[in-house]
Amino acid sequence: MSTVAATAVREHFWNLPNSITVLRIAVVPVLLLLPWAQDESSSVIIAWLFIAAAVTDIIDGWLARRGQMVTHIGKLLDPLADKLLVSTALVMLIAIDRIPNWAIWMVVVIIGRELAVTGLRGIASAGGQIMGASWIGKAKAFTQNFAIAALLFHYTTIGLPAHELGLGALCLATVLTLWSGYLYFAEYFRGRSGNGVAGGSQV
Repeated sequence: MSTVAATAVREHFWNLPNSITVLRIAVVPVLLLLPWAQDESSSVIIAWLFIAAAVTDIIDGWLARRGQMVTHIGKLLDPLADKLLVSTALVMLIAIDRIPNWAIWMVVVIIGRELAVTGLRGIASAGGQIMGASWIGKAKAFTQNFAIAALLFHYTTIGLPAHELGLGALCLATVLTLWSGYLYFAEYFRGRSGNGVAGGSQV
């Protein structure tokens, strides 16, 4: 047996953090039902499912680090689940006209940024550079999720105009998306030019 094989640690896919991540991905097919579930009761249910899925993103990461259950497949699935959830929700909200035509470009910017930064992280990781997180990236993620949840509620909720709040938050999320995307690329090129490695976790 080789030294590598002897020292390799077998990873268990069905640990608690990965199971939570898979449950988050399971919400994606529910979002595809939006065209047939646009009444107020269905909107509330789907909105709360989305909120629950978004919250699990914090929980599974915390559990993985606290319980030392970080796995290679988990590192792949966690960001994939987030992007699937956000992208599917935004596309379906366009399909049912809860995101109007004038705001479609914002969805293109948000999804395009996620794809670009994901590719950038892969290139940086291959070169030994870890992209650092910032409060802007966290604010971007929170604002995106808030916007989507409000647009999913759509109808007046706890006395608040959910649809209007959602569109306003989507505008803010777009600004934060562009800002955080610029910072990621600026950090990458600084690291390349300085032949350094930027520290920090990923968002």
